[in-house]
Parts: sequence; structure tokens; C-alpha cells
Amino acid sequence: MAAAALFKVLKIDEMSRLSDTGGVEKVYRHQIKTKGGVVLSVDIGKDDFTPEKAAVILAAAAKNADAILTL
Repeated sequence: MAAAALFKVLKIDEMSRLSDTGGVEKVYRHQIKTKGGVVLSVDIGKDDFTPEKAAVILAAAAKNADAILTL
């Protein structure tokens, strides 16, 4: 199933936070709405902030959220 059919991106925020090693890392918080109607936030690191990589990460999160919704 195509990623666009699994979720819709509502908003993206750029954030900086402390990394586990004490440095600062940039992340992009995506707020998405799944086809099941679940709204959730998914953080994606700077290295994975490309259309191809983000689509895979967001699709997996949407599938998990909708599966949990059906429990």
C-alpha cells in the first residue's frame, strides 16, 4: 500500500534537543493522521529527513497505530 494511503502529514516542526552523548541534535517532529483517524507525532532525525526515508518511517508508525486502534 502506498504511503499516501496510510497517513496524511498535518504539520512538521524543526526541533533541537540534547542527544544521549550531550550534544545537540536536530529532529523533525511530524504530526500525522492515519487512515484510521489516529493523530500522532513521530520524530525523525536529520539524517533520515528525506522524502524516501521519512515515508517509510511514517508509514510504519501509521500501520502500528491503526493496528493498536483495532485491539
